[in-house]
Amino acid sequence: MKPTRLYDWGFNTKMIEGYDLGLPGRTGIYVLEGEELTLIESGPSPSVPYILKGLEELGYSPDVVKNIIVTHIHLDHAGGAGLLLQSCPNARVVVHPRGARHLADPSRLIQGARMVYGDHFEPLFDPVVPIPEERIFVRKDNQTLAIGKNRILRFIDSPGHAAHHFSIFDSGSMGLFTGDTAGIHYSQTEEYGFTFCLPSTSPNQFDPEAMRESIGKFRILGPERLFFGHFGMLENPEEAYCQVLRGLDDFMDDAKEAMTRGEGGKGIEKRLKERYQRLLRERGVPEENPLFEILYLDLSVCAMGLEHYWNTKRE
Repeated sequence: MKPTRLYDWGFNTKMIEGYDLGLPGRTGIYVLEGEELTLIESGPSPSVPYILKGLEELGYSPDVVKNIIVTHIHLDHAGGAGLLLQSCPNARVVVHPRGARHLADPSRLIQGARMVYGDHFEPLFDPVVPIPEERIFVRKDNQTLAIGKNRILRFIDSPGHAAHHFSIFDSGSMGLFTGDTAGIHYSQTEEYGFTFCLPSTSPNQFDPEAMRESIGKFRILGPERLFFGHFGMLENPEEAYCQVLRGLDDFMDDAKEAMTRGEGGKGIEKRLKERYQRLLRERGVPEENPLFEILYLDLSVCAMGLEHYWNTKRE
């Protein structure tokens, strides 16, 4: 195992590095401390040993975990929930109404992930353990969950990245756990003096208009900080919104250009990589920075989602 990495964001909110894809700085699992210890996201199953070790280092036994909330059911956010639940006998999994049946029977999730990741599926995601229906707790749009006398979570239906996605407003931190709807925060650029966020358009439920509408909801809600599935906290929500919306326009432009020229998904991927490689080099980020490995993986998957959206819309 890699070293345990813990982050303290204040507000009784910690984060455990999940080493999704085997990479640091990729996926965080949030620990909300209080009367009902609550985790937000589980990461994929290979992240579970890091979660258990992180809880131990924070002074918690797994049997005190009460809630494991997944913002959506993509395997990098929820694939490890069933395995983690086996070590947390007093916990339940909280999920969007559209995602519940797929946690109970993850066969379609597995099939979809195999189509995207191919031979890499096993090391990245295996095993994906079904969750007993009696341990699944559904929260609908605008419903709440009290995890202490002074800490209430409000669930916000937030499609765009996926139809089975909610984001969570936390009264304890005045923060919003955005999953993937408000994009990816590449925290590696902070050492170079700038914030870098991009949309996440992975297949096959990406919807640009729904994503824009969800970000509009976030603006009205007015959180003071954002907690990203990928990765960490940002205390300037408006900067993230602006960057993701601008990036969404660029993504759609590159997709349209590539598809109308008959270049397909590979053409979209090439254009996106060239665009952001150029931008990051101009901002002083050297090519050997580990950021590029994560970014290129993300853009490859984003291109698949853009191609699927283009073909579906055209049909």
